[in-house]
Amino acid sequence: MTTLNSSSTPAQLLTENGVAASSSANQTIIMDVNQNNFMQEVLDSSQKIPVLVDFWASWCNPCKQLTPVLEKVAMATKGRIKLAKLDIDANQALTQQLMQIGLPIQSIPLVAAFWQGQIVDLFQGAQPESAIQKFIDQVLKTAGSAMPSADFIEQGQTFLSEGKYEDAMGVFSQALELEPEKPEAWAGMIRALLAHSGPEAAQDVMEQVPEALQENAEIIGARSAIDLALEGQKAQNEAQLYIGKIKANPDDYQSRYDLATALNAAGKRQEAADQLLEIISRDRNWNEEAAKKQLLRFFEAWGMDDDATLGTRRRLSSLLFS
Repeated sequence: MTTLNSSSTPAQLLTENGVAASSSANQTIIMDVNQNNFMQEVLDSSQKIPVLVDFWASWCNPCKQLTPVLEKVAMATKGRIKLAKLDIDANQALTQQLMQIGLPIQSIPLVAAFWQGQIVDLFQGAQPESAIQKFIDQVLKTAGSAMPSADFIEQGQTFLSEGKYEDAMGVFSQALELEPEKPEAWAGMIRALLAHSGPEAAQDVMEQVPEALQENAEIIGARSAIDLALEGQKAQNEAQLYIGKIKANPDDYQSRYDLATALNAAGKRQEAADQLLEIISRDRNWNEEAAKKQLLRFFEAWGMDDDATLGTRRRLSSLLFS
């Protein structure tokens, strides 16, 4: 928490300097503020929810990088915080007043968090999304309205889909701090770690999952993803060999099976599914339905709502019931 240089509160200082006060607070999540509405939209609003003020200027390139990320994270709080954007060049008198209470606005970008009329924290400079999320989470904790684990999990899933694995691990970790036995958070953490650091690191976390969650569908799916990744590591080294064997003999089902495992480990889900579906179309009972069983493992590992799962399941049904 940052210590400011004036004994005056922001509300006292601004009222003394002629900034109009208002008793009503607009609850719009993101908005522009100025000399005329700062008291209402920031100080009054902060009596109900934390308000972040983004101090920026048109000439500030780091500001242009920071603001879109701030807006994204603010929207993700679903109304638990408000983001007010202040152009310091267009509001020089207000900027000077705020500098009197110690806000270092001469160095932007600057983001200050207001709660109940007071500045409770701030940061300077462009920051990664994960750092901004941690900052906002701390502000919400100060205000007694921390994000529930479900919101962290939703955000973590978004990070996963975007390939932001470190950010995903960060928010899944925050979810687990709130609910240590949340299977979706454990599974998300494991999947993010698997993509970021490999199956061995993911397996270490899997071993920390509470016993009561071991048979949960989310945990089973994450475990399948680890197992398939370990199998795929071995198969990937032989992928070209399998391709050659299949070209020489299209009915070499074992090579197709092994190639599917290698392709899946390489993230080529559709190509992996194609090889197993080809086996099923030629001989669905091969090796005690090994191809179908492997596809079901893929579905567990990919997630039952994954696009690859849904599309492949339809194709599998067509083959089995045609």
